This record gives sequence, C-alpha cells and structure tokens, in this order.
Amino acid sequence: MRLHVHRTLFALAASVALAAAAAGAEGPPPPPSLSLTGSGSVQAAPDTGRISAGVVTEGRGAAEAVKANSAAMQRVLDALDKAGIPRKDVQTQGFSLSPVYAERPKRTEVPEIVGYRAENTVGVSVRGVEKVGGVLDQLVAAGANQLGGIAFSVGEPAPLLDEARRKAVADARRKAEVYAAAAGVKLGRVLRIEEEGGLRPEPYLPYARQAAAAVPVAPGQVELAVSVAVSWALEP
Repeated sequence: MRLHVHRTLFALAASVALAAAAAGAEGPPPPPSLSLTGSGSVQAAPDTGRISAGVVTEGRGAAEAVKANSAAMQRVLDALDKAGIPRKDVQTQGFSLSPVYAERPKRTEVPEIVGYRAENTVGVSVRGVEKVGGVLDQLVAAGANQLGGIAFSVGEPAPLLDEARRKAVADARRKAEVYAAAAGVKLGRVLRIEEEGGLRPEPYLPYARQAAAAVPVAPGQVELAVSVAVSWALEP
C-alpha cells in the first residue's frame, strides 16, 4: 500500500514539474497590441499599352482553316515587325480550332458540320502609348479581325509602388494613433508589417474593329495601390 502511495506521489510530482517546464517554455503572455490596415496609392501616366489581337479564318476542312489562319497570322506578325515591335513583346495567347455547324430548322435533327473555324490570338506590348493608335491601324490593315481591347500600364512600377507603400504605412499609423489616444495608451514598437495588395487592375478600353485611318487613343492614368497590415505593441 505504501509503495502504491509513493508511486502516485512521484507521478503527481513529475506531472507538476512537466507542467511548470511547459509554462516556462511558453514564456510570458504577449503584450497588448493593436493591429490596423492602411492603404496608399499613386497615380501615374502609363507608358506601355497592351493590345490583344488575332485572326479568325474559316475553311471547308480543318487543314484548310488552319492553313489560312497561319498565313493571316504571319502577315500580322510581319506588320508588327515593320512597326518596330520586338518579338519578345509579342506572345501567343491562344489558338483554337472548332467546327462550324449548319443552321438546324428542327431541334431533333443531327447538326451538320459545314466547315471549321481557326482562331489565333497574340498579346502585344507597345512601349510608348503614343504608338498604340498606329499599331492598331497596322494590325487591322494586315488582316487582324479580332481585337480584344487595350490595357495600359507602367513599365517600371517599383518606384511608384514604394511611394504607395510609404503612404500605406503612414495611413495605418495615423489611424492607430487615433485609437491609442482614444483608449488612453501609447503606441510602442512595431510587431509586424504585412503587405496585402499590389498593383490594381489596369484600365481596360474595349476596341471595336473600324476601318479608320487613325485610331484615337486616350491612355488616361493608372493607379498603383498597396494595402498593409501593421501591428504595434501598446504601452500605458
């Protein structure tokens, strides 16, 4: 019986020691803190235009449609070369081949394939927004019959994003100081800063195919924005 009691006391003492060691390993509780988000943005004139252009061709057979499409796309690529667009700024976005069906007078009839449609689309980066209108003209003249739109951006956004980051942190601190003053405490050291956002989507301008001598383009401004989450320790 005494042996059993001794074993029980030993097990209890061991569990207390382990609990104390675990508590010591965890350390003291974290200090009071305040976490807020801030945002900052910068507007700038874009210097790069992104054009989505392609050719759509049809043929009675699949091979015929692809052959016609390849010839048409080659003329488009040649036009981009003449416009001074480097090949590194031209990237294929998609190629598809699909059947063309005859119209069905009745829903119960089996659809008849009467041909095939081939589509090839490229994305073109035009460095210098003043060149975008001329490039659009050349694409249409070369046979591009599918133009998806224009997106404008800044080629070197890093300096502008850094300015937006400074504004975001200042915005977070401004709000934190208001809360701290209202609660009767002071902001201590920064515990954490985490970026939550980056470059906002660029303005997108739809472009309809037109047989115009010149295409007017209004690039406007793009906005680069950043959001940050910041945590401060609170002091009495």
